[in-house]
Amino acid sequence: MSDAHKGDFGRVLVVGGSRGMIGAPALATNAALRVGAGLATVAAPDSVQLAVATLCPCATSIPLPQSRTGSLNPRASLATIRQMGLLTSDRPTVVAGGPGLGRGDASFDKGLVDLWIAFMCAGVPLVLDADALNAMSKSGSHGWSRVAWSRLVITPHPGELARMQGVTTKAIQADRGRFAVQTARELGARSRGAGESPVVVLKGAGTIVTDGRRIYTNRTGNPGMATGGSGDVLTGLIAGLIAQGLSCFDAAVLGVHVHGKAGDLAAKHFGHASLIATDILDQIPAALRA
Repeated sequence: MSDAHKGDFGRVLVVGGSRGMIGAPALATNAALRVGAGLATVAAPDSVQLAVATLCPCATSIPLPQSRTGSLNPRASLATIRQMGLLTSDRPTVVAGGPGLGRGDASFDKGLVDLWIAFMCAGVPLVLDADALNAMSKSGSHGWSRVAWSRLVITPHPGELARMQGVTTKAIQADRGRFAVQTARELGARSRGAGESPVVVLKGAGTIVTDGRRIYTNRTGNPGMATGGSGDVLTGLIAGLIAQGLSCFDAAVLGVHVHGKAGDLAAKHFGHASLIATDILDQIPAALRA
């Protein structure tokens, strides 16, 4: 559109970061912008907010209340988010939660669950990764089984999916497709008719994307992408595509494909051993053109 403006391409809110893990939310935020989101905001604990903001100068940032350990204080953060109108008049198009959040006690886990549910109840799609998934799994009846999930994408690696299913990582790897489909169906069992079915993105060689009915196995990517921060880039890619109007399933499929393609292009320049997450980020424009 010749008369388009940044508001036409959605706004991504990335919630993440903690003391010692400032790169993860920055990678996700920059990936969302690189894939075409019009606006991106990163919300991080107060003590690291400026450091995270420095790593993503094209995004805005929000300081959130934190604990004594430098991690997010979920309950206080939810109150701040409400006060800022991020659940009402100024709510984002999509939320990416988890990159660099770190782990905490039972109160921390329960507070994170409340935070994600608040966004979902406000009609905001969610892309949950990393420590967001760990908190959900540890929360028992306060986590996955608490509400009817809709417009949700989760991006577990095999170990995270193993914790969700109560099995070993070896078992997941032996039957990746079955466990991915089973998880998507379990998440969607209570949300029939409530909107888009939850989507599972099981990362690894031949990443699987499924909503419990459709299944896509990715063929792009290489072993060099098994590096810290690669998953954070994928989280931002998927969120950025949802922000632009794609369904959760289509955004996950395209995001996974582009992520792998960017990794393949980066590997041509640097080789597998030297590839790092920022190389994948830098190759997103070329991957989109290809």
